Amino acid sequence: MQDPIILGVDIGGSGIKGGLVNTQTGEMLGERYRLETPQPSTPEAVAQTFTELVRHFDWHGAIGVGFPAIVHNGVAMSASNIDDGWLGTHIETLLTEASGCRVHVLNDADAAGIAIMHFGIGKGVPGVVLVLTIGTGIGSALFIDGRLVPNTEFGHLYLINKKEVVEKQVSGGVRKATEMSWATWGKKFNRYLLHLERLLSPDLVILGGGDSKYFDSYSDKFTVSFPVKPAQYLNKAGTIGAACYAWDKEHPQQP
Repeated sequence: MQDPIILGVDIGGSGIKGGLVNTQTGEMLGERYRLETPQPSTPEAVAQTFTELVRHFDWHGAIGVGFPAIVHNGVAMSASNIDDGWLGTHIETLLTEASGCRVHVLNDADAAGIAIMHFGIGKGVPGVVLVLTIGTGIGSALFIDGRLVPNTEFGHLYLINKKEVVEKQVSGGVRKATEMSWATWGKKFNRYLLHLERLLSPDLVILGGGDSKYFDSYSDKFTVSFPVKPAQYLNKAGTIGAACYAWDKEHPQQP
């Protein structure tokens, strides 16, 4: 069997993080390395910083990248938390040419979801499982019997205030900016969960991202019929999931 170690990279609006991952166990080998996302975060500037990160690890193999956009066949189809210059850019081609490594790209929330479903609390859970990452925005990853439905954007639903999408009203970034209490935030987030219940009838919702570690501070406000549980990987999930995605792309299973 080939060495299952892959470099996983999580590109965000404020930081670009990477680390070596054992894709068979989900363990990170050593600490992640972080560089500031260049501002403005144009394709050329991000590609240069990405290459600097790859060189830090002296890496020459395949790389998995979680990217903050809808990613369809390697192309950025949105740019909600990154420079608009990425729209229509073939991310995989750009980063492959910049780094000299084979790069496989997917949506960042999908990457986090893969880690949670492969190695975390979602492992082996059948039916409809929704992973929501709570951070500056709200990312989503939907799984049906463990298989990813890519590029869901449930943080962009209009609900509580019809003038703004949900992530502009109940994300972790909004909670901090408005100094919202956990109790108030929990009630608002519960309205969002009730709407998702009507849309998806999920069997389980898993909350990831940095704010999931405060789960006990707001979970008593949830009134949905399905279980809601916190993820364990927190901010490392995107890096781990991106590496696993690249491994699967490099080693496709035979039908």
